[in-house]
Amino acid sequence: MLNNRDTKGETFETLAGASLQCCDGSEYWVLLSSALIPGESQVLWAGVFQKKNTVDAAVAIFDISPSQTAPVSGFCLNKDECNEEDTKKSDLVKDKVLKPAAVVFRSSSITSVAALRSNSWNVLYFCTGTGLLIKLVVDASLKPGCPTVLYSSNEDQQMLPRILFTPVHHTDIYMALGKQTLRDCWSALDPFCGWCVSQNRCSFQHDCSSSDWVSVPGTSQQREIISVHMKKSTNGQVVTVTAAPNLNSGIDFSCALEKCDIPGPSSCSCNLSSESFPAEGLSLSVNITIQRETLIKEVHLENCSTIRGGPPSALCMQCFSAGCMWSLSGDACTWRTASTADNVTAQDVCRNLTPGQNQTKPEILSMTPDKVSIHGRNGAVIKGRNLKSVTKVRFQGNMDCNPKESPVMSHSGNSSSNESLTFHIPSGTKSTVIVCVLTQDGQCHGNTKLTYASQPTCSGLSPNTTWASGGREILFVGSKLEFVEKVKHGESSEEITPVLRPLSGKLVYSTPPGLSDSPMPRQESVMLMVGNYSVSCKVKLTYHPDPHFTSFTTTRTGKDMSVVIQKTADYLELKREDIRVQAMQGEKSYGCVIEGIEPSADTTSVVCEISNQTGLSIDTLKITVGRFSVSLKKPGKNLLYIIPILIFITVTICVVGAVVYFNRKKQRMLMNQMNKRLEMLECDIRNDIRQGFVEMQTERSELVSSTGAIPFLDYKHFASRIFFPEDGLLATSMMKDMTQLSVKEQQDPSCRALSHLIRDPLFLVSFIHTLEEQKNFIIKDKCVVASLLTLALHDDLPYLTQVMEQLLVCLMEQPSNAQPKLLLRRTESIVEKLLTNWMSVCLYGFLRECVGQPLYLLVCALTEQISKGPVDSVTGKALYTLSENDLLSQTQVFIPLKLTVLFAVGTEGEVSEPLDVCVLDCDTVEQVKEKILLTFHRKFGFRYTQQLHDIDIEFEQSGCYVALQEVDSSSEMMGEVTMLNTLKHYRIPDGSTIKVITRKVQVPKSPTLSFKEEPDFQTKYFHLIDPELADNKNSERKKLKVKEVYLTKLLSTKVAVHSYVENLFKTIWGTSNNRPPHAVKYFFDFLDSQGENKNISDPEVLHIWKTNSLPLRFWVNILKNPQFVFDLEKTPLLDGCLSVIAQAFMDSFSLTEQQLGMHAPTNKLLYAKDIPRYKQEVKAYYKKVQEQPALSSREFKDFLQEESKKHVNEFNESEALSEIYKFIHRYFDQIEEKLEKTTAPSRLKEELQQVRELFVSKKKISWE
Repeated sequence: MLNNRDTKGETFETLAGASLQCCDGSEYWVLLSSALIPGESQVLWAGVFQKKNTVDAAVAIFDISPSQTAPVSGFCLNKDECNEEDTKKSDLVKDKVLKPAAVVFRSSSITSVAALRSNSWNVLYFCTGTGLLIKLVVDASLKPGCPTVLYSSNEDQQMLPRILFTPVHHTDIYMALGKQTLRDCWSALDPFCGWCVSQNRCSFQHDCSSSDWVSVPGTSQQREIISVHMKKSTNGQVVTVTAAPNLNSGIDFSCALEKCDIPGPSSCSCNLSSESFPAEGLSLSVNITIQRETLIKEVHLENCSTIRGGPPSALCMQCFSAGCMWSLSGDACTWRTASTADNVTAQDVCRNLTPGQNQTKPEILSMTPDKVSIHGRNGAVIKGRNLKSVTKVRFQGNMDCNPKESPVMSHSGNSSSNESLTFHIPSGTKSTVIVCVLTQDGQCHGNTKLTYASQPTCSGLSPNTTWASGGREILFVGSKLEFVEKVKHGESSEEITPVLRPLSGKLVYSTPPGLSDSPMPRQESVMLMVGNYSVSCKVKLTYHPDPHFTSFTTTRTGKDMSVVIQKTADYLELKREDIRVQAMQGEKSYGCVIEGIEPSADTTSVVCEISNQTGLSIDTLKITVGRFSVSLKKPGKNLLYIIPILIFITVTICVVGAVVYFNRKKQRMLMNQMNKRLEMLECDIRNDIRQGFVEMQTERSELVSSTGAIPFLDYKHFASRIFFPEDGLLATSMMKDMTQLSVKEQQDPSCRALSHLIRDPLFLVSFIHTLEEQKNFIIKDKCVVASLLTLALHDDLPYLTQVMEQLLVCLMEQPSNAQPKLLLRRTESIVEKLLTNWMSVCLYGFLRECVGQPLYLLVCALTEQISKGPVDSVTGKALYTLSENDLLSQTQVFIPLKLTVLFAVGTEGEVSEPLDVCVLDCDTVEQVKEKILLTFHRKFGFRYTQQLHDIDIEFEQSGCYVALQEVDSSSEMMGEVTMLNTLKHYRIPDGSTIKVITRKVQVPKSPTLSFKEEPDFQTKYFHLIDPELADNKNSERKKLKVKEVYLTKLLSTKVAVHSYVENLFKTIWGTSNNRPPHAVKYFFDFLDSQGENKNISDPEVLHIWKTNSLPLRFWVNILKNPQFVFDLEKTPLLDGCLSVIAQAFMDSFSLTEQQLGMHAPTNKLLYAKDIPRYKQEVKAYYKKVQEQPALSSREFKDFLQEESKKHVNEFNESEALSEIYKFIHRYFDQIEEKLEKTTAPSRLKEELQQVRELFVSKKKISWE
């Protein structure tokens, strides 16, 4: 800032200024845009500041009036360089720092700002990177009003990098809101816009005379155009009700209060007797007249004395909302008086009434979904604790003065720590809002974020044609399609649920039937339903008549048969996957695989092939296209050819029959019996092999459509399970509970002394070497000591890394490691366990951000695949698995069933809406109940109110319900062993109705409640696998046990989950942002440097070292134990599958070629063809890591320090130090001897002795 003087030099000598600091001195902010707010006395300046490396931005207003400036430093007049005198003068000047007068707005992606002033009001305009134009009104005291979105683009396009106004009226970017009444125009709270009474519309002030222009007052912000207040007189006999309009000055109005008997001191007031004031309250009507305009407000006045009952916090909120005052001394609602302060708010008073409820206040753990479109979402779910008292869900955005609230639709949960509630997310603007849950006392609990994004767009359909019967899969082309909930056609009320493929992100749906009797094409508009809003697709879907198949011909080639089907040409453009063909020979059906479609001008030929079928003669073809199906009969042949063939066959049969009858009558009886048994065995084996082949060819890889929120464990639980996998009590003692996390641990003198001692590298290395030299120091002790040191030094990872490197160098130099390829292969020393822990700590971020989702998808896919086939309830073996040891080798034919399940919801026989549940006819009653509860959870997003052991199921038969039990009087017996009842046992057909009821408490517990808890459960009961009984004469039930027949099930399971396995592997040995994790790069470079120091020229040695350090020591542990990362239960079947995948993962890092033969284990054979490709990818990964630029010591040290800071105060360091001292105490003499041999400084021996004395003293004090 400069002042005008006589000369140029004098003018520059008046230079003054200040430095601006926003918005929190601890953060670094970058100025993006600014605007000067014009004014006469006070000069204001608005700036948009963005926090460095984030999109968070704030708008701050500074007072830059001349009185706020001061001389600036580093300024020399008319000189290229400052001389010594100028420098001394400049050093004496300290720049003045200005802080914001007010921070008026916070949001993300703000790009520009412009400002205007109207009287005492300041009006700011912002543009955002998401396509929003926002207006904010600020009063004279710089208190912001409610932001208004003037414009919102349909897509996330950055708009208006600069905001300009016209130089005359500054109204170019103003957007009229189309208000039609005085109340609506006033409610906009816009100082530029007011109601022109003479023109009966909203207008600018310069377009209307001053006496006719009604606008908001310039003194303060009000939410209502008419305010009504109650106050009680000093003597307590009269209640005065006063009404006032909140208008700009200079407006004449008249006022009247109806239903008021005694006039008050002014025309807008009346007096009421406190004794006759109704207990239920009083209704009044307030009429405000401004020229020809009349405003009417109906108000209901509450009797403050009758607001009683209920918790004080809820009563306090109700008291303030009624216009009364809460008395803290009497915990009661009282009348306001003339002495009552007007600035007392409910938040100031009522929030102090709920300190004792912290133990039961609701907590939000997760919300699904956490990102929606601007139109909201139906059926959202919040999971948390203590949610029973929640009545509403609140959405508070940066641009919402009045937050939006949504009522809770339903609650569910089996305990206060595992609850969920369902609600609807309302529409909003593109921003991130805070979500909390409201209780009856008006308090809002929890704090989770919800992001509003642009609405979905649909630019195309692929394909854009379908047939009249429907059933064609249509792919949407567009953006933000993950927000689509339903799909509708035209004016139809039917809503179709689309399917979002999780891996590709593609949205597809199956078309509904159209008008089948229409011979002409018909177009239907396609609507995407998002919340309660519909988005039209730019391309319409065309319905054509169903395809017309006319005839077919067959041609045999060896054992195969080729079928050519003729079809009338149309515009459907059918694909091979749209058509399914079944060839019929009598009652038998054969699949015909589509080989190609050959279109021509008038007809289209569909070619399919039936493989490896001799003697096949097709009678009928059944062709299915979506929901349309047609059967084609084989054309008849000339009878002249048929009759001779029939005669020949008849004569042949008679001759053969006579010969057999007379010559082999006795042998035929025996052979028939043997053939019957062989045919049954052959048929079983043939069917099993064919079924396995079909599954391998038709298996779909999309087992998991959605995972919802991934249940990650927090860091301290993850680390404790890695550090102490076999000692749960020790792991629990090392973690702080929730009440200690925010409190810095205060160590006692003994622990402080030991902590200081182990931070001496000479002592720590000597201590570790001493322990490992002791013969009674077992491997389990070594692992415990390594983990305790990791916890004790977790706040100083750079030092821990330094010690680990020193110990590794010593390990490499030991004579026992003469074979370098065996280094780090096992965990037989402290440093090897220390390396495992170090990798886990440093790679936790990469595991959670990159690998967590693919790993969780794989676990979900394996669980889904296992449940598709039979699982023996007694032995736990399954038909679909990757482990041969868990393979179900004896199973019967099973049929999938779809049951209609009803839930009893009342005491008078009321039931819920039906729920479709897919089961198998070989499932036991308990397995059916498990699938019912699982389906309920997946559909509604919350668990059923009752647990498995609290419910029974009943089967509807002839109008009445029959109870289904695991074992009852009708159960089949085999010797002394009882077969568990299945749906097949109860003869329950497809489509049956099942009712779920709550098990009554007063009924004595049935013995079926605890079958699996009985010690002889596996000997008393059986399910799918027959018991080994010597006297079993039931040949029909007894099956041939040939496990090799079912090995194809292993392969079909592998095919089903293959895409998830590959995605996981590629994520692990991939590089995020083209850079490997810091810990991997640093440690691999460390191994390379050690190889150079030891003159190791064999590249295989370095490859083995890296493999033993990273995949063998860390990733295999994670793959086999997902419960270390997620909050889930690992079943034995899941454990077997993960072990096979982990073996394939390690084989990918091996340098030796596998020689697999006929008797090789199946877990090796399953991935035999994939391993060579994986090996090449691993080598490329190792090479890419090696070629990356090396990390500097400073850069890696900063990384380690940052990792330490992330998890400060999460572990009980004192407990870890106390456990370490137990080992020092056990080997104290040996440690002292070791220090003497290493010529350690005397201070180390003194510190060691001091630690011993402090711990002994501590023990004595604890005993006393």
